[in-house]
Amino acid sequence: MFGSCELRAFESLSEKEVLALAIGAEEEDGRIYRDIAEQLRGEFAATAAIFDQMAAEEDGHRRALLDLFQKKFGAHIPLVRRADVKGFRKIDPVWLVQPLNVQKLWRLAEDMEGQASRFYLLAAQRSQDVAVRKLLGDLAAAEQKHEHKAVSLQNTALTEDARGVEKAEAHKQFVLQIVQPGLAGLMDGSVSTLAPLFAAAFATQNNHETLMVGLAASVGAGISMGLTEAFSDDGKISGRGSPWVRGTVCGFMTMIGGIGHALPYLLSDFHAATALAVLVVLVELVAIAWIRWKYMESRFWVAVIQVFIGGLLVLGAGVLLGAA
Repeated sequence: MFGSCELRAFESLSEKEVLALAIGAEEEDGRIYRDIAEQLRGEFAATAAIFDQMAAEEDGHRRALLDLFQKKFGAHIPLVRRADVKGFRKIDPVWLVQPLNVQKLWRLAEDMEGQASRFYLLAAQRSQDVAVRKLLGDLAAAEQKHEHKAVSLQNTALTEDARGVEKAEAHKQFVLQIVQPGLAGLMDGSVSTLAPLFAAAFATQNNHETLMVGLAASVGAGISMGLTEAFSDDGKISGRGSPWVRGTVCGFMTMIGGIGHALPYLLSDFHAATALAVLVVLVELVAIAWIRWKYMESRFWVAVIQVFIGGLLVLGAGVLLGAA
């Protein structure tokens, strides 16, 4: 059985590997667009036809890449997947977009095309082969047209008055660069620090020691999460912006999430401090669920249930370990 491997940096890929990656990506994108078309065909036939056309264009891109690959490197195409390369955002399966929501599907298409366009532009800049450079540049331009179409149709569906592409792009960047890493940090800080904090509280029943454990766990988790976010994705392909901005946001929110339920132990009374800490935890979990509903398009009560189950499990583990 193979052990887990680190993701490859995009810059480390050879020209052969870049073309293999592009072929696999075009094949996957074409299948996703066909899945979307099938989802929409019953109620939104005109929109389904657009996605069918986009899938056919992805097939054309794949055939052009296959022809070029075979001329340069032969018939065998190595398996190079986006999931194995740093910088690509994970694309959720279409069947997870439930209930059916045309706006979500157009946003998904916009993200896919934007990522593909950035990938081809970066790949073309690296290539020293004229034929490869030309094809990758042409594909980048084609993906940009798809992205603009997705943005235009999305804006028409989202509001009655026409909004500019710049506004939609600014909102998307805010979500990608601030909301997503901030939410990840807040969730980690609010949940992962519960066990050490409440284990220390019930093991020592000493407010000062519990406070120190909570602060140490929060700061440590903040540094760890911030560096992990900054090093995980340089933002060039995914379009998520500066890694250090995302890392700072993620690290800061992680620390805030942990410190929030540690500060009640500044109180001198142990039981009052613990009761207040539990109340703070509940507020944090509701805030996380609200952010997921507001910006990540999760259903509010589903988000509440998911977040509360995770948080209460970790909280319970800390209490049980501390009381043992």
